[in-house]
Amino acid sequence: MRFQNKTIKVAIVDNSIDSSVYQPVDHWRKWLSVPWVSFRAKKNEFPDFEQGFTHFILTGSEASILEREKWVEDEVALVQEAVERGLPVLGSCYGHQLLALALRGPGCVRRCPNPEIGWIPVGIPEANSLLGDKGSFFTFSSHFDEVVNLDREFQVTAATGECSVQGFELVGKQAWGLQCHPEIDIEDARAFLRNIIRQNPVTRAYFEKALKETPRDSGLILRIVSRFLESSAKARSLRGFFP
Repeated sequence: MRFQNKTIKVAIVDNSIDSSVYQPVDHWRKWLSVPWVSFRAKKNEFPDFEQGFTHFILTGSEASILEREKWVEDEVALVQEAVERGLPVLGSCYGHQLLALALRGPGCVRRCPNPEIGWIPVGIPEANSLLGDKGSFFTFSSHFDEVVNLDREFQVTAATGECSVQGFELVGKQAWGLQCHPEIDIEDARAFLRNIIRQNPVTRAYFEKALKETPRDSGLILRIVSRFLESSAKARSLRGFFP
C-alpha cells in the first residue's frame, strides 16, 4: 500500500540525460501518492525551498559522477542546504553518489572495479531506519561508479560483495543513499536495458548479459518509500529551519 499524507510535498530532482533512454521520474511516481514536482537538473531546473517542499528524491542518471558539469555543482549546493535544514533527502544510484559528494567531497566517489548490472542480492548488515531489519533482498542495479571512504558519521545500510556501500545513512540527519534501483520494477528494468543497449554500444555487453538473467525483485521499494515519507514527522519538528 502506498503512503498517503497530504502535508507532504516531494521534489524529484531528475538527473537523467536522455529521456528517450531513461525516465526516472516515471519509475518513482508509481510509488508516490503524495504531491510531487519534478525538476530537470540538466536544464538547471531546481526546487526552491520557499515552495514548501518537505522531501527530496535525487534520481539516477546515465552520467558519471566523475565527469561533472555545472548543473552538478548547483545540485550539490541544493542538497547541502536541504540536509542542513534537516529535510529528508533520498538518493538512488547517481543520486546516492551525488549525495555522498555533497556531504563529503570527491574523495568519496570512484569508478567501480566491477560494475553491477542486472538483478542482484543486497545484504542489510544491521537494522536501519530505511531498509528495516538485518537480512537481504533482491533488486535491480546498474552502475559503473560507487561510493567509498565514508567516515564514522555514516551508517552503511546495505552492501554486496562487489560494492561495500550499497546504502548509507548520515547519522543524526535525514539523508539516505541507495546504490541500487529498488524503484525500477522488472518490466521497466527490462525496457531500460533494451534502451541502453541501443544507445551505448561500448557497454552493451554488460546490459545484454543482464537482459538474459532471470529477474528477482523483493519489492522492498514499498517499505523504502513508506519509511522515507514517514520521516516528515521529524521534518515538521525542524520547521524552524524553513524560510
